[in-house]
Amino acid sequence: MLPVSPGWRTVRPMASVLVVEDDQFVRSALIRQLTEASHTVRSVGTALEALREVAHFRFDVVILDLGLPDLDGSEALKMLRGITDVPVIIATARDDEAEIVRLLHAGADDYLVKPFSVDHLTARMAAVLRRSRPAGGEQPPSRALRVGGLTVDPLRRQAELDGTPLDLTRREFDLLAFLAGRPGVVVPRKELLAEVWQQSYGDDQTIDVHLSWLRRKLGETAARPRYLHTLRGVGVKLEPPREREPGSQP
Repeated sequence: MLPVSPGWRTVRPMASVLVVEDDQFVRSALIRQLTEASHTVRSVGTALEALREVAHFRFDVVILDLGLPDLDGSEALKMLRGITDVPVIIATARDDEAEIVRLLHAGADDYLVKPFSVDHLTARMAAVLRRSRPAGGEQPPSRALRVGGLTVDPLRRQAELDGTPLDLTRREFDLLAFLAGRPGVVVPRKELLAEVWQQSYGDDQTIDVHLSWLRRKLGETAARPRYLHTLRGVGVKLEPPREREPGSQP
């Protein structure tokens, strides 16, 4: 089902992959071939196991079968999109064009119809990983960014708040790093969509949801912001917390 051709070894970069597939034969073949291609692979056979995996581990890409025993893959995709923005490649025997379009609109990054070669899969993975690189296609700054007690290292893709590591999704990190590179500057929402989401248009709710998750991890709320400040109708800025004036309420 997954024939191998000589060119597969050239695919890079190495990725952390979650394979969600209930067919043991296909699953074993994917694990073996992706591992041989130097990717790090974890695998599960149900949608609920997949949700647990993405909640506890960071992945570069998810290969998601639609015919899962506990939940249809399209529903699993919706649930995955509720907790992570990790790229998802649908892998299934279904080839209905209307369903393909629906799944892409629902958040899938790509779609493969079985049977497919490992060359085909890894080429699609490489394309998805290129699109998921840091926002704007620019080289990330070579030095860590510091804003108050917040440290963001774009090269290592690590962030800390007052010395404590932050567990951020890929999109949360991209959003934080983009704002940290422009401290005190109000960034229009249109620019955030273009640079962080690489979209020329979109729903403001997408930004609001990610800002809400990011605020929670920074220990603040929209009503009582410390680092992230939203200017209604204008944009968002990140700046160091202001020192309280003597006698002011916490």
